[in-house]
Amino acid sequence: MHSIELTYLLGANGAQPALIRNALMDLLFAVREHGSISAAAKALGLSYRHVWGELKRWEQTLGRTLIVWDKGQPARLNEFGEKLLWAERQAQARLAPQISALRAELERTFAVAFDNAAHVVPLYASHDDALAALQEHAVASAKLHLDVRYAGSLDAISALNEGRCVMAGFHTRQTPMPGSRSERAYKPLLQPGLHKIIGFAQRDQGLIVPRGNPRGLRGFADLLQPGLRYVNRALGTGTRVLFDELLEEAGIDAQAIDGYQRTEPSHKAVAHAVASGSADAGLGIASAAVRERLDFVPLVKENYFLVCLKSTLDQPSTLALMEILRSATWQALLARMPGYTPTDSGEVLSLRRMLPWWDFGGKPKRRAAGVKPGKAPRS
Repeated sequence: MHSIELTYLLGANGAQPALIRNALMDLLFAVREHGSISAAAKALGLSYRHVWGELKRWEQTLGRTLIVWDKGQPARLNEFGEKLLWAERQAQARLAPQISALRAELERTFAVAFDNAAHVVPLYASHDDALAALQEHAVASAKLHLDVRYAGSLDAISALNEGRCVMAGFHTRQTPMPGSRSERAYKPLLQPGLHKIIGFAQRDQGLIVPRGNPRGLRGFADLLQPGLRYVNRALGTGTRVLFDELLEEAGIDAQAIDGYQRTEPSHKAVAHAVASGSADAGLGIASAAVRERLDFVPLVKENYFLVCLKSTLDQPSTLALMEILRSATWQALLARMPGYTPTDSGEVLSLRRMLPWWDFGGKPKRRAAGVKPGKAPRS
């Protein structure tokens, strides 16, 4: 069993890497991507001698060879090197939400230490690439730190209602349907007059598939192809609610999909499962597919919202966040991300207009005074 040691760097704003880095994995990835030690060294800004020596040192440390050292031939990863790199990337993909949360906690702690005037927004949210970008942008552009804890959309709103955060992030289809799974999941958690939603972004959800889309997938019915392996998202996530909802509308039995019970914790982990060849498709966001150099079949337009209690809408930290969201700089950054559109970013929106479930089938029943919204059933 090999030991694992975690370290972090404290530097200027924006200087920290988004993921936990490992020097060996950086070397292996560069050799695989560029096809030789000399090309890898050039890409990393290192000397050939240094890269060659480090790879030899790591082979001695691990007691296993990593490279095929054929004389006169460009170096390439051997089977163990490929397996090691794949395993590390899989772990990074699965742990991305926790790694991001750990980084946010460290940033928040040092922000308070260096500047007592810094605003901190405790936020539970569905994992999203644009939210991660906002977290970095906010730190670099203003005295605002998003203390993000990634959770499923349903769990995030529950955390808000239980007082564990001051803001939550969740996503729904642009045109909510009456009686849908989304209504049944989110409606018990949200209450007009108590909650306020803030526009964040519009994004595409679709099927993440191998490059070239070899199975020609165009919709959910294609997931029933013989031998096709699907990878799902976990219960409590907004993407799982969306998937179950769309299957229900299409009249497809979820149990007929091979891999329905296999789950991953993030869009990045779903994309990695497809990239590694262990799955043929998974529902996710476009940016996750692009990062892994995969193809993307867009299926649904979604709104990603931030939600807070009405009583916290005028807090300085909330106002600072909305100001950043409305800024031209942030909206230009968001527009450059694959699959995202800055729609109503930073604007306080009507809960009934954006999520008109309370108007379906007549007037809503009055909730007893002092009763908080309950937890939605998991879908």
